[in-house]
Amino acid sequence: MGKVLVEKLLRSCPRVCALYLLVRPKAGQSMQERVDDMMKCKLFDRVREDNPDFHNKIVAISSELTQPGLGISAADVERLTARINIVFHCAATIRFDEPLKHALQLNVIATQQLLSLAQQMQHLEAFIHISTAYANCNRRHIDEVIYPPPVEPKKLIDSLEWMDDSIVCDITPRLIGDRPNTYTYTKALAECVVQQESGKISVGIIRPSIVGASWQEPLGWIDNFNGPSGIFIAAGKGILRTMRANNDAVADLIPVDVVINLTLTAGWYTAVQKPKSALVYNCTTGGINPFHWGEIEHYVMSTFKRNPLEQAFRRPNANITSNYLINQYWILVSHKFPALLYDLFLRLSGQKPQMMRIFNRLHKAIGLLEYFSSQDWEWNSENMNMLMSQLSPEDRKTFNFDVRQLNWPEYIENYCIGTKKYVLNEDMSDIPAARQHLRKLRNIRYTFNTVLVVFIWRVFIARSQMARNIWYFVVSLCFKFLSYFRASSTLTK
Repeated sequence: MGKVLVEKLLRSCPRVCALYLLVRPKAGQSMQERVDDMMKCKLFDRVREDNPDFHNKIVAISSELTQPGLGISAADVERLTARINIVFHCAATIRFDEPLKHALQLNVIATQQLLSLAQQMQHLEAFIHISTAYANCNRRHIDEVIYPPPVEPKKLIDSLEWMDDSIVCDITPRLIGDRPNTYTYTKALAECVVQQESGKISVGIIRPSIVGASWQEPLGWIDNFNGPSGIFIAAGKGILRTMRANNDAVADLIPVDVVINLTLTAGWYTAVQKPKSALVYNCTTGGINPFHWGEIEHYVMSTFKRNPLEQAFRRPNANITSNYLINQYWILVSHKFPALLYDLFLRLSGQKPQMMRIFNRLHKAIGLLEYFSSQDWEWNSENMNMLMSQLSPEDRKTFNFDVRQLNWPEYIENYCIGTKKYVLNEDMSDIPAARQHLRKLRNIRYTFNTVLVVFIWRVFIARSQMARNIWYFVVSLCFKFLSYFRASSTLTK
């Protein structure tokens, strides 16, 4: 989201003088080198064409969210407090299984410290905080309000400060209660902190649902394996064969460029109108333009069969089921057994086994998403609609977040192709070779099935009179049916 936000500001807001990015130091790489690497991304191709010197507007500020005062030097604090007009806070850990102490530090304490810094900014007009639509996922109907926190953030921070990590780990399930993970729990606390610490600052909160590839700017862009992207790739590679989800549940995906367009519009509205209290914007699709997990499965599979990924493990053929036992059966048959066979082959050929490790990571990722793919929520979107009504026709095109216009089959196809082009860096011109590889895999499968049938015949049927009788009975029935079908066809003619 941060990259898309920077790109959109540079391309669509030419009057912005400078963008100050908080950048975490990294061993062996300076802050400027990290920013330069980000600017080389294909996402910035359009900006690069329009303005080759766009990078001059970007100023890197050394920062570390886990350090007091965000690790920002006194000189940089002075510079930021004198020059910043709008703050967009989208830094957070998005790992669902993050230890509570660390998630609290990154999602709550860091937000608290950034708000403290924002209150010192002499020309600040708006503070926009990126939350998540699932911050209150323990409710079925979610309005655009800040709900009471599960616990007072300050009390929790003070309590956990002296606790050993093992103790915190033990009490985490009781603390998060009916929320599925530490991510949603700490995001709910962060919203409360924003409300408490904002003071005289004009604040807006954006709540996106499951953020996916861009819709239009540019078409299908994505650069990581997070969320649905990794699952789509695993399905396209033929690794993923089964997933537990509800086919009829709404898959509340939201394109990343829609989220950013709403975020920028909310920043403008907050700065100009200065609402008396923090406005919350539920940025979701389920209540406006719903699409279901069963439909996603269909379009993902059909897209990867037409536009296959290179060097697929098997032909794409994933299925969604809500039944636990059926899912476990297919995990055993279609995931673990082939992984063991492939790892055995790798060992015999002197290579390091890796397939079982890949499947274990995949199962863990799918397990973390299961809570969100098995049920529905209802989100109120009145503030989002109000914001849209405030825009001129020209701005509605430039900062389009009207998800009613989203064509889901087309979007899913572009999403899958985007994972191929931008995440895996595969060339579209190599699709014929990838299709040939799929045909090879199909022939291998047919050969394996034939050998398996012959093996079963030799081991079981050929050694048992009863099995042979049953076999001959089935074959005779098939023969009679074919004879009847042939006779019927002749009579029809």
